Amino acid sequence: MNLIAQLPALAIITPLICAPITIVLPRGRAPWVWATIVSWLTFAVCILLLREVAAGGEISYHLGDWPPPLGIEYRIDLANALVLVLVSGIAAVVFPAAYRSVKPEIDPRQSTFFYCAMLICLTGLIGVTITGDAFNIFVFLEISSLSTYALVAMGARRDRRALTAAFNYLVMGTIGATFFVIGIGLLYQATGTLNLADMKQLLAGQTSRVVDAGFAFIVVGIGLKLAIFPLHLWLPNAYTYAPTAVSAFIAATATKVAVYVLIRFLFTVFGFDFSFMGAAFTWVFLPLGIVGMFIASLVAVFQDDVKRMLAYSSVAQIGYMLLGLSFATVEGLAAALVHVFNHALMKGALFMAVACVVLRAGSHSIQAFAGLSQRMPITTWAFVLSGLSLIGVPLTVGFISKWYLLEAAFAAGHGYASFLIVASSLIAVVYVGRVAELMLLRPPAQEGPYVLPKRDAPLSMLIPMWVLVAANIYFGIRADFTGDIARRAAEALMLAAGGAP
Repeated sequence: MNLIAQLPALAIITPLICAPITIVLPRGRAPWVWATIVSWLTFAVCILLLREVAAGGEISYHLGDWPPPLGIEYRIDLANALVLVLVSGIAAVVFPAAYRSVKPEIDPRQSTFFYCAMLICLTGLIGVTITGDAFNIFVFLEISSLSTYALVAMGARRDRRALTAAFNYLVMGTIGATFFVIGIGLLYQATGTLNLADMKQLLAGQTSRVVDAGFAFIVVGIGLKLAIFPLHLWLPNAYTYAPTAVSAFIAATATKVAVYVLIRFLFTVFGFDFSFMGAAFTWVFLPLGIVGMFIASLVAVFQDDVKRMLAYSSVAQIGYMLLGLSFATVEGLAAALVHVFNHALMKGALFMAVACVVLRAGSHSIQAFAGLSQRMPITTWAFVLSGLSLIGVPLTVGFISKWYLLEAAFAAGHGYASFLIVASSLIAVVYVGRVAELMLLRPPAQEGPYVLPKRDAPLSMLIPMWVLVAANIYFGIRADFTGDIARRAAEALMLAAGGAP
């Protein structure tokens, strides 16, 4: 058997098979070590997949040797290969830091279930990204969502509001999933297939209310999962009250996978043959992206909880991705894909810095960050550098994202959008600057609930955090890697959609 040929299956089977084994391991370090090793193996498989796709082109893997569209197909191109590396890479960094981070945040009796749920969530996210079957996307989306609901609820040991946040997330996620599966059902009624590539061919030339309704249901369903403004109400509480390692993982991966699903349906299934696509780009994604960029950023300015501030920042950053998509050009789509990758690096590093503070201070209130540079200098500078990346300072990935978006806006004839991108970035200066000013210029608390110990976080958390910080700088200097892959992926998607290459 050629192992390389089985890589698409291994990417899912590795975490899926290993997840239940976590439950039978003794409590303590064993489940964490096991889950970490599995995450590294999954990351290695996804890197090999990206290498194979970059060198040899698209991969089509037939499960059980049943050819599509009769059988289920895993289809990997540059777009989802990049997202696969992103999801597995974030897991490979967050999992090593999770042990010390979640130890005081969850009930020790739940530790084995925690790492099992993390691996199941990883399985679902990879499955959503890799499959070429519409109903499989729904199944894997729910696998990742159900595990995430449980992971958010485990934060109830520190704050009982985690239970309410998990319930709200469950309700909104279920509504989104219902819309999505109804949309898939309508497309199945119109085409008789669930294979995405086959669906594209069979939809060509069809103009019916069934297809129009299917498109609308799918966009709304994914929009809820993606937390598009104003469908984002579940996200701030979920990120705020979940265990901080969970916040770091889902903030860097879950919404990025949802963006990918939206891109896949827009460009691979529907394309520019349908008149409603132009209206969706112009009258839905463009205004929602711009409004989300500004309103979510403004709300973030007034937050006194750093995790909630970063959560609203994520909603604003999703607005940037939608803005890139709305241009409906190769440049805009490439900018959106680049920002999907880069934002994961920024937000993962920021939440991991918050995890270090929570470990030492026991709080993620903004007051807990006062004088942090005098007590936890390594964590402080990790947060500052990642915050500068979020703002878009040169030599960081945030600057690369903003640069690609500015180029795409001018190329698409939306010069005003360039001004809006810069203006919204200035709002990020305010909310990141608030925290930086507290950390660098204020004295640490001498009494009260926010007294910090004179020691930084353990190396098991500092090293993974600085890996992401270093990635923020490395890919900000060597932008050709992500830029080239995103450009090639965007050209292929636009060609499949029937747009100008």
